[in-house]
Amino acid sequence: MNEDKVHEIIQRWRETPEEYLKPEDYQQIRDVGAACLSGGDGQQLLKFIQDEKNQGIVKSMGCGLLAPLVDELVRNKKSHDHCQAAITQLTKTCSSRTLLESFLELIEDMDPGAISETILVLLPHLQTVLLQLDENQAVGVGLALSALHKQLSRLPVPYTQQQEEDDEHGLCRCCVALVTFTRPFIDGVKKDENCNPTPEDDELKAEILKFCMLSLKEPLLEAELNQDRKSTLWLFAVEIMVILPAIKESLPGLLFFSSLRKFTTMDTDLSKESTACLAYLLFVQLIAMDTFPVVFSPVFILQCNMEHINQLLSRKKESHLLKGLALFAKSLEKVEDNSLPVGLLDLESFYSAPQNLRQVLTDCPIQHLRESGLKVFQLFINKLDAEAKHKFFRCMLKTSHHAGVEGYIVNNIRSQIQSSIKVGEANTWFLGTELLPLLELVLSLPQAAETDLLTNMDKIMESLNLLRCLLMRDKEMKSDADVWEEICRIKDEYLKMLRVCISMSRAYYSAEMKALKEEQKLRVKEAKEHARSTRLLKAITVKHDKVTHMSPEVQYQVLQSALVTFDLMESLVVRIDEITEEKQGKPH
Repeated sequence: MNEDKVHEIIQRWRETPEEYLKPEDYQQIRDVGAACLSGGDGQQLLKFIQDEKNQGIVKSMGCGLLAPLVDELVRNKKSHDHCQAAITQLTKTCSSRTLLESFLELIEDMDPGAISETILVLLPHLQTVLLQLDENQAVGVGLALSALHKQLSRLPVPYTQQQEEDDEHGLCRCCVALVTFTRPFIDGVKKDENCNPTPEDDELKAEILKFCMLSLKEPLLEAELNQDRKSTLWLFAVEIMVILPAIKESLPGLLFFSSLRKFTTMDTDLSKESTACLAYLLFVQLIAMDTFPVVFSPVFILQCNMEHINQLLSRKKESHLLKGLALFAKSLEKVEDNSLPVGLLDLESFYSAPQNLRQVLTDCPIQHLRESGLKVFQLFINKLDAEAKHKFFRCMLKTSHHAGVEGYIVNNIRSQIQSSIKVGEANTWFLGTELLPLLELVLSLPQAAETDLLTNMDKIMESLNLLRCLLMRDKEMKSDADVWEEICRIKDEYLKMLRVCISMSRAYYSAEMKALKEEQKLRVKEAKEHARSTRLLKAITVKHDKVTHMSPEVQYQVLQSALVTFDLMESLVVRIDEITEEKQGKPH
């Protein structure tokens, strides 16, 4: 379009009242502006916007120039000054309500490849427009913050220190800019705190709270935060935690009594994840801890935090699990050992959180999480009183379905029995009749004689060690003759079945080893080798590794290792028999 044609169009716009402008005119001014910028005439467009003769046009249709101006700022740094000045002029001339609608459209439709760049361009001007609103400012602030956070959540969260320093996708810069963006609105809420708040004040406060809760979930829940390294995201977390008390939001109210609140603008999962992150920042990172009341007991804090711990441990993301384990450990630290009553285990969170922790121990592929999880698991056991330990052990033996976890529980049971036998430390839950239900669960084989001994090796070995411990301390255990008789009955039935199981397993594995040796010696044809690969060996499971597809040498080592394990189990059984005979006074 030549210059004369443009002047002709501008003259027509000047002479046309606003109510007679057509949709084609709004599109045309956008096209003219885009063409002007693409041709390098940003200075000319700025003059057009500033020209006194064009103020009617700018006021009516100037918002259409926002999109090309923002695009030019994102793409071309050289025209920065002209474009910034042009947008500033538009914010002074155009209707604030219309400008807000245009900004929201720009945020909604922004290029996925330039999210951070676009947000950084928009924020100062969007702030100006919102501050100019005479009414419904809270609604505007809420719409803007929600739209901005929606786009921000599409950016990958840097996880390592190097990624955060590089800030390749601009998330950290956007977080810093958002803090600056929200500050005048937070100051507005604080300024009116001594006056009776208006409905508009309450609405603005609610919108800021919603933004804080959104930010706690994304990006802070995903980020690696460390108070020893004051990273950008850590400082953003500090800002969020400072905002909450600044707008008169009680941290205990958000953390402990959130179920009584009506988060009408947030779904349940969002509020749960946000408050879980809030608990982590407060109790683990100690951000804003100086504003937290000291009247709550460690047990009450643990009880309330179990909801947040359960929420974090139920997720599969490493960042969530790390925060959940850290929060669990911190919440337990100040609780006295052997103090948590059994009644707490009836609470859903006190059942679900340990179960989710158990899944971390058994299913998580990340070693350092499993190691941390095991420490927290033991710490939790240490805090339970005797009756609660008894109930927890029974629950885990019934529900874990994992030999490693069951073996760990059996080891703890043995420790409790040994502690109970000590003078002055006796308790009825691990001596006497209360011990029998535990022993019934411990001294059992899940599939009787067909139990896979290798898969269940951890539990079986710990169970045999527990039996040996009981027999060695028979003097203390025999104080109740009926209980001791029942223990002996359980022991005899268990050992009888275990002997059968060992015998069957040894015969099976020996036969397989013999067959394998014969195959290697004969070196039969390839067809026979293939047929052999689908025989009985395909069903053998050793610690979750299938023997199928192993080389003959590896298969032989696996079979040999299995036989050695059976020998070890049998030696423990024999030793238990010897102790029994010695205690009965029979010659060996």
